[in-house]
Amino acid sequence: MSGMRVLAAMSGGVDSAVAAARAADAGYEVTGVHLALSLNPQSYRSGARGCCTLEDARDARCAADVIGIPFYVWDMAERFHRDVVSDFVAEYAQGRTPNPCLRCNEKIKFAAVLDRAVALGFDAVCTGHHARLADGRLHRSPDRAKDQSYVLAVLTVGQLGRALFPLGDSTKAEVRAEAAARGLAVADKPDSHDVCFIPDGDTRAFLAARLGRAPGSIVAEDGTPLGTHDGTYGFTVGQRKGLRVGVPAGDGQPRYVLDIQPATRTVTVGPRESLDVLGIVADRPVWTGCEPPRERRDCQVQLRAHGEVHPATAHLDGEALRIGLRAPARGVARGQAAVLYDGDTVLGSGTITATS
Repeated sequence: MSGMRVLAAMSGGVDSAVAAARAADAGYEVTGVHLALSLNPQSYRSGARGCCTLEDARDARCAADVIGIPFYVWDMAERFHRDVVSDFVAEYAQGRTPNPCLRCNEKIKFAAVLDRAVALGFDAVCTGHHARLADGRLHRSPDRAKDQSYVLAVLTVGQLGRALFPLGDSTKAEVRAEAAARGLAVADKPDSHDVCFIPDGDTRAFLAARLGRAPGSIVAEDGTPLGTHDGTYGFTVGQRKGLRVGVPAGDGQPRYVLDIQPATRTVTVGPRESLDVLGIVADRPVWTGCEPPRERRDCQVQLRAHGEVHPATAHLDGEALRIGLRAPARGVARGQAAVLYDGDTVLGSGTITATS
């Protein structure tokens, strides 16, 4: 480890600070870097939302001082806006539901940052993610409530080979206790949550400001008109609240979003049982825990961050990943990741394009 140069991505939170400290203790030559991701640094946090303010940069710098490592700020705002924010808006415009944290890991932390780090002579990038690497494979954290293997499952074998996740064997409580013992001021700092670039958490208003009004119809499964909307981007499959349907269902049961068609500006709603899905098709598969399965393979699949795990089979059909669920899942949205597991080991992932 001596002489191995590691770039520690420091968000200003407790996880990345303790990860950098552990990497330094392990004998790596560690340099801390904070990623400036906001075009307007004051705009991306409200309370515990986000990780992109001047306050966070100061917290990261203070942590680096306590650890005793060099510290820099890298401006990644334009790349973040293009690859994460603009992608987020474009995906909703197409009726899909993206995961911006997953895209940030893929496009920013383990593409743009890793590429620059390698060019500067660093051997690896260290982050505070709660996930574990063993024998080049990605595994869940023992702290299931904080496990982030789902949002890292888009990383390639090459990217995982240059990644360090020093918190892989620890729970969040253990990380906070260690931060306090090390004298890190961020020990009790609240976790960031939600979408960091939507400071008030109002995704619909954020999208409306960028996509404008695009009125359309809300219909029942049989096509019966039930109401109107200002844009299909304001909905996601499985959504129950905020439908603004004036006609109650005949059986008195709540309605859910079943389908979104931006081309016709149509949102279809219906009963909960109509959300049941048994088949999933995904594209852009990435395999890190097994060879691409040409025959059906038993596995488990997770369909959203911190979502439940479903017994399934999976196989490649040409370039498409086909997943068959043993029992129905509900509210499966196009644009989300389908991450395959064997127990706690990530096998691979793909982006959901269709369900049946």
